[in-house]
Amino acid sequence: MDKLIANSVNLIKSVDTKYIRDYIKIINWKDRLIGLKGARGVGKTTLLLQYIKQNIPVSKTLYLSLDNIFFSTNRLIDLVDEFVKNGGEFLFLDEVHRYSQWSVEIKNIYDMYSGLQVVFTGSSILHIDHKKSDLSRRAVFYEMPGLSLREYINFKLEKNIKPIPLESILYHHQEISMQIIENFKPIAIYNEYIEKGYFPFFVENEATYHKKLEEIINVVLDVDIPQSFDISLHSIEKIKKLLYIISTSVPFKPNIQKLSERIETTRNSVKTYLHYLNKAQIINLLRTDNKGISILQKPDKIYLHHPNLMIALAGDKSNTGNLRETFFFNQVSFSEELTASKKADFMVNNKYTFEIGGKNKNKSQISGIDNAFVALDNIEHGFGNKIPLWLFGFLF
Repeated sequence: MDKLIANSVNLIKSVDTKYIRDYIKIINWKDRLIGLKGARGVGKTTLLLQYIKQNIPVSKTLYLSLDNIFFSTNRLIDLVDEFVKNGGEFLFLDEVHRYSQWSVEIKNIYDMYSGLQVVFTGSSILHIDHKKSDLSRRAVFYEMPGLSLREYINFKLEKNIKPIPLESILYHHQEISMQIIENFKPIAIYNEYIEKGYFPFFVENEATYHKKLEEIINVVLDVDIPQSFDISLHSIEKIKKLLYIISTSVPFKPNIQKLSERIETTRNSVKTYLHYLNKAQIINLLRTDNKGISILQKPDKIYLHHPNLMIALAGDKSNTGNLRETFFFNQVSFSEELTASKKADFMVNNKYTFEIGGKNKNKSQISGIDNAFVALDNIEHGFGNKIPLWLFGFLF
């Protein structure tokens, strides 16, 4: 245990707190059992260590990654018992999905040690959701996204720009864009971001960013999905084929029958595979109604989760128009409800209609529609209901 404690102290002391994501304020850290899930690479570990360093006595804290070889022959609950008996009050568990009995033991730890706060994370969103019922009525769960365009700018340019509410962007975008442009060129930074800005590890080495992203995708497909669901290697190969088709076609309205024929499986299997990829934050599924969604419900449109994924998977085949819509979907859906529109690209909060396009896109498609807007790429300033696309990256 001494070695684990020493490792915990070293990690906490060495974490850089120069840039701390605003997401740290979304979590209510007063709850006794907190679950933080999110895609691999979004920065969950860093966020935990930063919070500990700034808010909790290190002497009463233990940070553990459950992929440590120590847990191959030792039980977590036995270690926790010793930790609590020695005055421990705060337990942070990382990579919990790598420990086979994690949900049962965390439930028991919560019930047995009333004076202990437990915060746990998992990179496999699928596996966390699969075991979520074991911790019902005990844990409060949060889902951490990658960096927004606003956060990327703050990180890269050392700014302190605050989130901008949707209504402010819609009705005051001219004033907002003029203030922003005085400080930096938003179009240039937007172009950087859609290529390699969603995952914080861009700071480590931008040259290998897409290589790391490809490795994350492979781990999700080869490890996370099989760990979470009882599916065969044969099925994983079909999911990979499906993802390749999606990555070179998105966004598109899926023909489930044709997709099933192309990857040689059933229609229901295709819908199930789409559900897996969506839960793993590899793709986004757009529907006309988000209420009462079932696994076997056909989506109206399929997108990759973020433009970075499109560039990593499709490379030169990435279409500019597709990148625009993918960016809008990703940035807006974190804080607002996004659904398909019958007359344009998106509906937001069942109130606002959006068409996405290049700077020369006209308003004919939304003509006569109330509360309708055009989000345009490659413009610094908007006018009326024409709004710069990059501004929607400032919502969170």
